[in-house]
Amino acid sequence: MIRGLGTALPAHHIAQSEACRIAQTVATPDRPAAPSELRLLEAIHRRSGVGRRHSVLLEPGEDGSVSQQSFFGSTSPSTGERMERYGRESEPLALAAVRRCLEQAELPSTGITHLVTVSCTGFQAPGFDLALMRELPLAPEVARTHVGFMGCHGTLNALRVAAGFIGADPGACALICAVELCTLHLQYGWHPERIVANALFADGAAALIATGAKEMPTGFQRLIASGSLLIPDSQGAMSWSIEDHGFVMTLSAKVPALIAEHLRPWLQDWLSRQGQSLETIGSWAVHPGGPRILSAVTEALDLAPKLIEPSRSVLKSCGNMSSATILFILERLRQEQAPGPCLAMAFGPGLCVEVALLS
Repeated sequence: MIRGLGTALPAHHIAQSEACRIAQTVATPDRPAAPSELRLLEAIHRRSGVGRRHSVLLEPGEDGSVSQQSFFGSTSPSTGERMERYGRESEPLALAAVRRCLEQAELPSTGITHLVTVSCTGFQAPGFDLALMRELPLAPEVARTHVGFMGCHGTLNALRVAAGFIGADPGACALICAVELCTLHLQYGWHPERIVANALFADGAAALIATGAKEMPTGFQRLIASGSLLIPDSQGAMSWSIEDHGFVMTLSAKVPALIAEHLRPWLQDWLSRQGQSLETIGSWAVHPGGPRILSAVTEALDLAPKLIEPSRSVLKSCGNMSSATILFILERLRQEQAPGPCLAMAFGPGLCVEVALLS
């Protein structure tokens, strides 16, 4: 089913130590940060599992350094200003990811019949979907669907949508493109949950092409099943809301505990219905919501640390790129010729768990 994968990152990146200095200016924009606050910010960034992050806002200086202070100045940009930047920056990143995906799939853009776009960090109509239609180009009769504002598991939802299209028409060729510009939503003020989010999120785009053809390249190529769990009484654990100054993430410290309590019994039952078990899964693509979430999954499922290493590696080199991240991990697993079957997993507002079984 999966014919090709492609990823793209903004041209400039910033080390986590430098990102921490930016975080200091927005955490206490109207006063110098207290020594205890500085120590806490440094500890959060140091323990984030992130080494560097790419951002569409980074601009090179005369000395060769990069900075995003021109956008995040002394006052917090409005949601309108952030969305205007999203409109400008999302298109080239989407095009770069899709062109790499088409090249790997060895398919012409004119063969695409369905386009499924994914994003939870921006809204614009027409959006980057029409830029893909125009620039690739895609046929004007391509059916477009948008999976919006579903959070970090949005691409797994899109994969389910694409599978539905292909199931209804085996001749269909579906292109999924996820674009997330998370750094547009850096939050001002001293709010512990927002400070954690500021330390994790980054920008990136990824694309996947799926068909109903039986003969395809090696690697994880077929979606066997997808599943979803809404963890009970968890609505306050994770949220993503639109406010006057960008989109605001609420990430409770209870999330790892909720995963530890509910994930294993549900996943064991779900896998058994697919004729699989935790022991038969050859590789894991777990969305790195943060180091504590990865640790909670590892401990809850009693996984060998090496099985989560691809997720930790993507988190370290790219940060949390929301819905696009899972395709970065799948791309890495395919390049490494990791054994199958593969279980992809991501978490999102709700608290919701989404999984996809690939073989």
